[in-house]
Amino acid sequence: MTVDEIAASMDGRLATTTPGRDEAFLPSPAVQNHASFLVELPDGAVICTWFGGSLEGKSDISIRAAILLPGATQWGPVSTLSDDPDHSEQNPVIFPAPDGQLWLFHTSQPSGNQDECRVRMARLTREGDRLRAEAGAYIDLPRGCFIRAQLQVQSNGSWLLPLFRCVQRPGQKWTGSHDVAAVAISPDQGKSWSYQEVPGSVGSVHMCPVDTGARLSAFYRRRQADFVCRSDSLDGGRSWSAPVATDVPNNNSSLAATRLASGQVALICNPINAEMSPDRRASLYDELGEEDGRPDADPQGGCTPIWGVPRAPAALCLSTDGGASFPERYLIEDGDGACLSNNSLDGKNHELSYPWLLETTDGALHLSYTFHRRAIKHVRLAPGWRERLTRL
Repeated sequence: MTVDEIAASMDGRLATTTPGRDEAFLPSPAVQNHASFLVELPDGAVICTWFGGSLEGKSDISIRAAILLPGATQWGPVSTLSDDPDHSEQNPVIFPAPDGQLWLFHTSQPSGNQDECRVRMARLTREGDRLRAEAGAYIDLPRGCFIRAQLQVQSNGSWLLPLFRCVQRPGQKWTGSHDVAAVAISPDQGKSWSYQEVPGSVGSVHMCPVDTGARLSAFYRRRQADFVCRSDSLDGGRSWSAPVATDVPNNNSSLAATRLASGQVALICNPINAEMSPDRRASLYDELGEEDGRPDADPQGGCTPIWGVPRAPAALCLSTDGGASFPERYLIEDGDGACLSNNSLDGKNHELSYPWLLETTDGALHLSYTFHRRAIKHVRLAPGWRERLTRL
């Protein structure tokens, strides 16, 4: 699809492309749309939230959201949930709390300085097919903390927020070289937070915990662009083992995981790594065009991040052993995945990236992902989807 064709399709209408599969491009006034997240509400409505603007890292990047009502064939109008003129607001997560309150968490950073990022929390209200966010406030966590995955509610009622931290290197630009995984725990519904890092986690980011029954298992994107990694917690998320590699390749791009009603762990990602492609780019923010005389961070004591590995195909990987291995893999969408540019208008970006997945109470599987940095694509698979997908 050309950029113009994608833009013309961004009306939120669900179209049946093959039996049991409906697809839509989310409506958005922004030319760049990225990092989607899905959640189901008690009445069966599905919210998709993402960030949109002109270019990741620019201060016009804001949090957007739309609602798909039960039985609807079109997504509702897009709502803008943040608007800070001095910060790039990214990676939204919506949390339906046990008391019925709806919360938005998202990151907020100046330009491409992820090591200066803060996490913001705001109350949401819903009016039919629209969302509205209160002003909210930054939560008490160290600078550089980022989010991407859903919150967990611990057995004692505390909230567990998965994190990764972009560690500051004095006098040096952030490159991802010293990023680590962490969790924040709040015993008082978000009023206060404690911070705990995951041991041995340099380069393991976008922590995505899944309750596998006997334990919490977390799955990680890797700055080293080698393999999806996993770590475990036997105490509800308070402490974690060091991440170890699974059998799924990773390209230093986001992933999402959940436990299905069948008991299997489902992982959606781009199963490709640096050994499988020569494509490279200098950094995540090499197109912002802003002057910064600092040198790149020295990777000594950290890792050497790899950027530019293609972000395709989009694939669904299934595990029957709690996420230790994923031998069953299905194609969601294929393409060349070119991501050497973040530009959303020149047609050179072809990534199918930053996916999310949600199994709703009716048994359908909802998937969302970035389509060519221009749009958020939504795919709804009817129950029985396993028999209709192409096996990889």
